[in-house]
Amino acid sequence: MFSRFDYIDAARATGGAFADLVRSVDEPETRLRHTPGWTVTDCLGHVACAPSRYLALARGEGSWAHRATDVPDLNAKQIANLTTRDVSLLTDRLLEDLDTLLDTVFHFGACVPMMDFDGDTRVRSDAALGILIGEFVVHGHDIAHVIGTPWEIDPEVAALIARGRHQILPAWVDDATCGHHTATYDIRLRGCSERFVYEFTDGHLEIDPDRPRPADVHISADPVVALFASYGRMSPTWAMLTGRAFAWGPRPWLATSLNRRFVPA
Repeated sequence: MFSRFDYIDAARATGGAFADLVRSVDEPETRLRHTPGWTVTDCLGHVACAPSRYLALARGEGSWAHRATDVPDLNAKQIANLTTRDVSLLTDRLLEDLDTLLDTVFHFGACVPMMDFDGDTRVRSDAALGILIGEFVVHGHDIAHVIGTPWEIDPEVAALIARGRHQILPAWVDDATCGHHTATYDIRLRGCSERFVYEFTDGHLEIDPDRPRPADVHISADPVVALFASYGRMSPTWAMLTGRAFAWGPRPWLATSLNRRFVPA
């Protein structure tokens, strides 16, 4: 299990790395591949809004998307309502608001507040940082990819993001692709001792149930590959063919379609 301080340290490091990356971009209006219609500045604006939004939600304020499918509209409104498109000002806002958020989380007492979040979910305010870290890491990858610069990700951070996202992932199940799907996935992240179970029953997902059914498929994957596959940035089939992931069990073919069971992140 990850502690509150693991989340804080990772958020500070990845948020700072994201800001440094964006500041290095020569053409901030360059369009990104994985976020159709977004430029680097749009992406920065979206990410820069996140820490203050998380802080408001942790305080019982703010707004959220009631359905996972409404998140793109929420993001579009954020970008449209930006008060500036100046990269320096936006990165300053990101880092200042992140410091305020992390200081607040650091000083939570023993009883960590729950907060409302997208998909009408309720999440721990400290573990919600795992979702925020995912924003920094995945959108950093989007930007690094288009400008051709390296973007290194610590496997432990990838595992931490997975744990943070598990709080909301059942609300991201896509009814159109999941339907009445029933299957149990045993997922192991290589090299970081992380293992979890996704149990679908008639299209509903439970993560790490107390008494899981026997697995239909076992998946062993590099943590970073698993992260990018879950966000739709990498093909699970490619991961299997290159040995970065491996599946076995009664229904191993289920591994390549797991990411399609969810609304795109």
